[in-house]
Amino acid sequence: MKQAANADLLALIYATKASWDHAKETAQAVYESQVDTELVERTKLQEQKYLYLYNLARQRHVHGTLNDGVIQN
Repeated sequence: MKQAANADLLALIYATKASWDHAKETAQAVYESQVDTELVERTKLQEQKYLYLYNLARQRHVHGTLNDGVIQN
């Protein structure tokens, strides 16, 4: 049961990270044009969701696979 919950948490983290990355890319694409405050707020919300889930996984000592999108040079 705990392993299933941890697997669900990891899946949610990966999905939220992808959503956050997409929001950041969208914000960057329209940065030079008139940026809608809703877009900025959505990006911040996705970041906060990801960080919350990441910290929850750390508290549970849950480890997933390394995602190339997480490490940026």
